[in-house]
Amino acid sequence: MNEAPFLTVTRGDAPLLVSIPHTGIDLAGLESRFASEWTARCDTDWWIEKLYDFAAGQGATVVRTAISRSVIDVNRDPSGASLYPGQTTTGLCPTETFEGLPLYRPGGEPDPAEIDRRRVAYFAPYHEALQAEIDRLRGFHGKIVLYDCHSIRSVLPRLFDGTLPVFNLGTNDGKTADPVLQERVTAIMARTGESFVVNGRFKGGWITRNYGRPENGVHALQMELSCRGYMREPAGPSTPDNWPPAFDAGFAAPIRATLTGILETAAAWARD
Repeated sequence: MNEAPFLTVTRGDAPLLVSIPHTGIDLAGLESRFASEWTARCDTDWWIEKLYDFAAGQGATVVRTAISRSVIDVNRDPSGASLYPGQTTTGLCPTETFEGLPLYRPGGEPDPAEIDRRRVAYFAPYHEALQAEIDRLRGFHGKIVLYDCHSIRSVLPRLFDGTLPVFNLGTNDGKTADPVLQERVTAIMARTGESFVVNGRFKGGWITRNYGRPENGVHALQMELSCRGYMREPAGPSTPDNWPPAFDAGFAAPIRATLTGILETAAAWARD
């Protein structure tokens, strides 16, 4: 496999594959078509790559794309089908932000042919990389854990009611991971004293659902973090003046310690 220039693949030998699909801010030359560059980057999973930068040191393999989710979302069904039927969500090539703002200037939205081009150019290489690393790791581990990293604003009335728990673990209602692994990660979240939920509003996106095959030795977890858990998240709607806050390593240290423990536990479980 020839890695695309917008992909970063850091290879390790632990039975742990970390996917970081939504930290990219590269707009693929489409800046003039978006309503603004800030709007196009608003829903980035800000600073997740910094929060999890310990993973490679644990021997994990890390796959990350630099392409913005506003260009194409590599965690959506490539057919365009909704992963959450009946609920508001964004699509493969979204046209609105989480808060309902238009992403494109009038007439700038991609047509089906362009969506297909983006799928080939940006979506396919990410998934080829994931599959290649799954195959490589399964070559010398009986089972592996695919851990998909995400974050989102704590309050988004368009997407969910109230305030989202700090930790949101998804296994597609238990279909993508062994129940023992899910229980061990749940126990770690519970010990923090922070709010958490398992298979709540976010049960796992395309990455978790597509690759999580416990019967084939691939156990997939999605972790959706509320932004307030690791950054000084402002109240109210996002604006260019308040979003995103700068990354504060000291403020993020407690949740980073918890996430370190979660990945260590996942790798240890896979080695059992």
